[in-house]
Amino acid sequence: MSTKIIQTQKAPAAIGPYSQAVFAGGMLFTSGQLGIDPAANALPEGIEAQTRQSLQNIRAILEEAALDITDVVKTVVFITNMADFPVINEIYASFFGDHKPARSCVEVSRLPKGGLVEIEVVAQRQ
Repeated sequence: MSTKIIQTQKAPAAIGPYSQAVFAGGMLFTSGQLGIDPAANALPEGIEAQTRQSLQNIRAILEEAALDITDVVKTVVFITNMADFPVINEIYASFFGDHKPARSCVEVSRLPKGGLVEIEVVAQRQ
């Protein structure tokens, strides 16, 4: 099976030895996306801004791979405070609209760069 690395300047560069996403076997696997603003190369303040930016970064990666949010089949959401779940859930719901991919959400003790939320997705070309 051949793989293709997906890279876009519209999402933050990887902060380690990994790719923003890999396309393999008709499926796209993104790395976790913090809410880093790629223009400023910094995390905005607060859970709302970071969640929105994380999802915008995912959208940019999907677009680079010629996919869109309706192609997403699975997401994983990592959060540092489960009390933020309702806020994240509201923003997430507005991002995906009527499309409802499978999802896991887990609380973690820390995220890179002091992030509050990190989201990864798996998408499949329809």
